[in-house]
Amino acid sequence: MARIAVGVEYDGSAFAGWQSQAGMRTVQQVTENALARIADAPVALVCAGRTDTGVHAQGQVAHFDTAAVRPERGWVLGANSELPPDVNLAWARTVPDHFHARFSAQARSYRYLILNRSARSALHGKRAAFIHRPLDAERMRQGTVALRGEHDFSAFRSSQCQAKSPVRRVESLTVRRRGEWLVIDVTANAFLHHMVRNIAGLLIAIGKGDADPSWAAQVLAGRDRARGAATAPAEGLYLVAVRYPGAFGLPDPEREMTGPDQL
Repeated sequence: MARIAVGVEYDGSAFAGWQSQAGMRTVQQVTENALARIADAPVALVCAGRTDTGVHAQGQVAHFDTAAVRPERGWVLGANSELPPDVNLAWARTVPDHFHARFSAQARSYRYLILNRSARSALHGKRAAFIHRPLDAERMRQGTVALRGEHDFSAFRSSQCQAKSPVRRVESLTVRRRGEWLVIDVTANAFLHHMVRNIAGLLIAIGKGDADPSWAAQVLAGRDRARGAATAPAEGLYLVAVRYPGAFGLPDPEREMTGPDQL
C-alpha cells in the first residue's frame, strides 16, 4: 500500500462542506468518487481541516492509502477528468506511511475576503462577504494585536466545537485594504470551529465603528462566545495553505494569492 497526499482546490458555494454526509453533496464525497475511479478501488480521504458549508479552499490537503500504482501526474489528471468544475486536484505526492494530513500539519492559513462598497456584486456574491458600510482598516488592524499569540479562544469557538482544548497559537493576523476589498489573513497552529469567522465578525464590527479596537482584548479575556460579535458569513472564507515539515517534500504552501480578482 502507498500513501498519497493531494492538494485540493474548491469553490464551496454548492457543497455542504468537506465531510461526507448522507444525502448531501460534499467535497470529500465527490473527490473520493473521482479518485476511486482512477484507483479502480474505494478511496478514503483524510483532510487537514474540515471546512463548513459555503467555505472555499485553495490549499486543502488530504491523504489516502491505495494499492493502485499510478504516476503522481496520473492521479491529478485522472481525478480532474472525473471531478465537477467546482473542485480539482492541484498536485499529488507519494508520502511516507507516517504522514497524516491532519496530525502532521504544523500550521494552517485562512483568508477572509470582504467586498466593501455600497453595491453588492453579481460576480462575487458567493465568493466574498459583502459589507456596504465603510470599514476602517486601521481600526481593524489595531483590533488584531490582542489576538496574536497563544490564548484561550473560548470566546471565538462555536457551541458545536468538539476540540478538547480552546487554546490556540495565532502566528500572524493581518488586515489590508486593496481598493474596495479588505483581506484578513490569519495563520495558526490549529483553529477552533468557526474561529476565523468569529474573529472576522469581531474585526468587521470594529471596522464599522460599532466597537473600539480595545474590545477585541475584552472579548478574548471574557472567554464567553455570547459576548462576541456575530459570526461572519461563510462565503468570505478560504483555506489558503497548510504547512508541513519540509522532509515530506510537499509543494510550498506559502504561495500568495495576489488579489481578489484571482479568487
